[in-house]
Amino acid sequence: MKAKKFYQQLYFQVIIAIIAGILLGRFYPELGEKMKPLGDGFIKLVKMIIAPVIFITLTLGIAHMTDLKKVGRIAVKAMIYFFTFSTLALIIGLIVGNILQPGSGLNIDPATLSGDVSQYQQKAHDSTLTGFMMNIIPETLFSPLVGENILQVLLVAILMGVALVLTKEKSQKVTSFLQDLATPVFKIVHMLMKLAPIGAFGAMAFTIGKYGLHSVLNLLFLVGTFYITSILFVVLILGAVAWYNGFSIFKLMFYLKEELLLVLGTSSSESALPGIMEKLENAGCSKAIVGLVVPTGYSFNLDGTNIYMTLASLFIAQALNIHLPLEKQLMLLLVAMLSSKGAAGVTGAGFVTLAATLAVVPEIPIAGMTLILGIDKFMSECRALTNVIGNSVATVVVANWEKQLDKDQLQYSLNHPHEIEKKLEV
Repeated sequence: MKAKKFYQQLYFQVIIAIIAGILLGRFYPELGEKMKPLGDGFIKLVKMIIAPVIFITLTLGIAHMTDLKKVGRIAVKAMIYFFTFSTLALIIGLIVGNILQPGSGLNIDPATLSGDVSQYQQKAHDSTLTGFMMNIIPETLFSPLVGENILQVLLVAILMGVALVLTKEKSQKVTSFLQDLATPVFKIVHMLMKLAPIGAFGAMAFTIGKYGLHSVLNLLFLVGTFYITSILFVVLILGAVAWYNGFSIFKLMFYLKEELLLVLGTSSSESALPGIMEKLENAGCSKAIVGLVVPTGYSFNLDGTNIYMTLASLFIAQALNIHLPLEKQLMLLLVAMLSSKGAAGVTGAGFVTLAATLAVVPEIPIAGMTLILGIDKFMSECRALTNVIGNSVATVVVANWEKQLDKDQLQYSLNHPHEIEKKLEV
């Protein structure tokens, strides 16, 4: 197969679309705002295919396992990894917030705060632990396949995969059907990805048109602090984990460049989920590992969101001249550890979990969230990117731990990403 010219590559088209969206939003803001349906429509199209992709990948991955104890072991190891690194991300956000103090010197009077954060308060109020746990249980066995709750899809896929293993002799036709169904489903994913430049253009034009670049300049220090902290977390922390497990974090990011650019353009980590799963499987991770770790990480391994939560909380406290002693900061950390676990990988989830955290820390008024309401959209891209990279690293690491990683295939994929892209397009 002939190599594509650079302008035919999806990542190049997405870059051009993002630049065009920024320019349109900057110079024609009203027209830029009207581009919102393009971004929203693309994300809806991707969400449409997420449930079938997760269900087929995870169900088949478990069905091909003869030892069900492996499934439980994978889940336990994944959760240990998620808890460790998401907590580390929270701590790093807290440390950076105390050292750089991005909110200090603003001297804002809490009585002067204005802005509507009621929708986030209500969502945070509804996000109780009991409600979260009950929401994992679907109404019917197949209702998750027509919904958008990732954890419900995971539950049904695990149950179906286990059932197929236990009834292997009689359910071979079902397994074969799912294997055959996987081909057209992933073909639909490839077809939808061709629309990625349009979605990225619409989302970026709307963001710049509605919020304007000037809203970033006012709080540039906070935005810059968050981006630098996230970059250091990816390069140093996740980079060290990747190196220890025998691969390069930079090569992994380049291998996933199309998906990462898509996340950058749409501010939604969900937009990249199908592509990430397929690429990690083609990079040597077993189907069961990919099917279980990637979607679960979208709710339990939100490194970018966690850095943002503690950093933003301290920023608000510093801006309002509220002193938080060490014991209060530790309480903030513990609350954030719990509230972050219920966040799904969708746009705005970080703001909801921030509201849930501040609601339990009375020293910081929840109205202080209005200080960062205007720039939250510009930080959501970095949150989503860090989340996706963190989940990708977690998948490879857990696969390596479980000895379900083809290391030769991984190195080949990371060193020859274009060959894998051509293979997937066939």
